[in-house]
Amino acid sequence: MKAYVFPGQGAQFVGMGKDLYDQSPLAKEYFEKANSILGFRITDLMFEGTPEDLRQTKVTQPAIFLHSVISALVLGDDFKPDMVAGHSLGEFSALVASRAMTFEDGLVLVSKRAQAMQKACEAQESTMAAILGLSDEIVEEVCDSIKDTVVVPANYNCPGQIVISGSIEGVDKACELLKEKGAKRALKLSVGGAFHSPLMQPASEELQAAIKATTISIPVCPVYQNVNAYPQTDPAAIKENLIAQLTAPVRWTQTVKNMITDGATEFFELGPGEVLKGLIKKISPATV
Repeated sequence: MKAYVFPGQGAQFVGMGKDLYDQSPLAKEYFEKANSILGFRITDLMFEGTPEDLRQTKVTQPAIFLHSVISALVLGDDFKPDMVAGHSLGEFSALVASRAMTFEDGLVLVSKRAQAMQKACEAQESTMAAILGLSDEIVEEVCDSIKDTVVVPANYNCPGQIVISGSIEGVDKACELLKEKGAKRALKLSVGGAFHSPLMQPASEELQAAIKATTISIPVCPVYQNVNAYPQTDPAAIKENLIAQLTAPVRWTQTVKNMITDGATEFFELGPGEVLKGLIKKISPATV
């Protein structure tokens, strides 16, 4: 069975999508439609911008979404997924690729999500850090032990790799304690703020109305969602999980394991880079 996966923030690079734009009239049409919907030429930033341009959340998220979704659309009849999943932002790409959402609605939602998250980041200084070489349980225990500020597990990426998220004080404190517990690395990330933590609650509230107002149809195949790692086809449940996603952790390890349990034998990553392919190799070396 074929599983298609879609990357999240951090996969971007200057020049992303230019080959699609140049080689496929259909891709060019969708990119130009996106420029029109967004009200600025995001293609200029994607193809010829600077890494700093692309690092702005309001640019990064629509850019990765466009590269990912258009990569699926240009496959036409060759895109026959048995199941799909996306990492964080990539969940929106997965929903559009599986026809649960239109391209236009997906892009508008992603743009609103990016702006709401940027606003939440600016309202309170916060950060994230990658923790390497410890079990999920130890990372959870350390985060739970810090009571006076916010720090939580945010991305369960693969065994031995968890990203934590929260206030600068909370993340710094957790990094120190986790190093004492034997973490190989506790590396602060160059991100705008504490994604997938309670500090994203203002963004979640802002996005809630937009998600509820968006038409979501039954997808052509199950969509494995971040908040619980389970397959979903019910539009109402998909909406609830999307709303919860901003403040809840991305359960990527469990998502991949569940897809394999449900019959996935091949994984294909659509979008910039091969970050997810690398994570899947660590979760299930025999699959990729």
